[in-house]
Amino acid sequence: MPGLLLGDEAPNFEAETTQGRIRFHDFLGDSWGILFSHPRDFTPVCTTELGRAAKLAPEFRKRNVKMIALSIDSVQDHLSWSKDINAYNGEQPKEELPFPIIADANRELAVKLGMLDPDEQDKDGMPLTARVVFIFGPDKKLKLSILYPATTGRNFDEILRVVDSLQLTAYKKVATPVDWKPGDSVMVAPTLPDEEAKKLFPKGVFTKNLPSGKKYLRYTPQPE
Repeated sequence: MPGLLLGDEAPNFEAETTQGRIRFHDFLGDSWGILFSHPRDFTPVCTTELGRAAKLAPEFRKRNVKMIALSIDSVQDHLSWSKDINAYNGEQPKEELPFPIIADANRELAVKLGMLDPDEQDKDGMPLTARVVFIFGPDKKLKLSILYPATTGRNFDEILRVVDSLQLTAYKKVATPVDWKPGDSVMVAPTLPDEEAKKLFPKGVFTKNLPSGKKYLRYTPQPE
């Protein structure tokens, strides 16, 4: 099945959305972007996910991340569903969300991007889209891909944490360790010589002693 690999450039597709027709590269501009797919409108897990995504939209905006969703129903269905999503969030049931939803009723885009889940089918036996997360950098290249089955809802707080890691490590020569959160210490990139690390990280580099004697666990406070 066709799909995207890390480092691939996002296809510059055109699509109808709840906010009008878009060309994907123009939509992204020079921002980061997140594209997240959903199996179907008016379904329980998808409604909770889009509700959470809408709540977190200001946090993604702060990080210069443009959000866009995809589902295999029509624009009119998306607009009607948006009322339910807003009501789920305890807000006025209006047809607007803080991000557009792509209409992919014929599944062309889902097939092109490798988003279909063969184990989850609609009443006509057609495969539904899986819960895919694609994060693109300002260079339009894929930086992260996460694939969930239709039956498992995503953790959007984790997706936000991943964005923080991607943006930090894109501009600083560091990596983020297990369970890292913004403000925690980070790891010095293994390819960076000790002397250069000392110059780059004036707050200090701290090496953990290990039985192997190898000095590869090097920490430093998160750089600004």
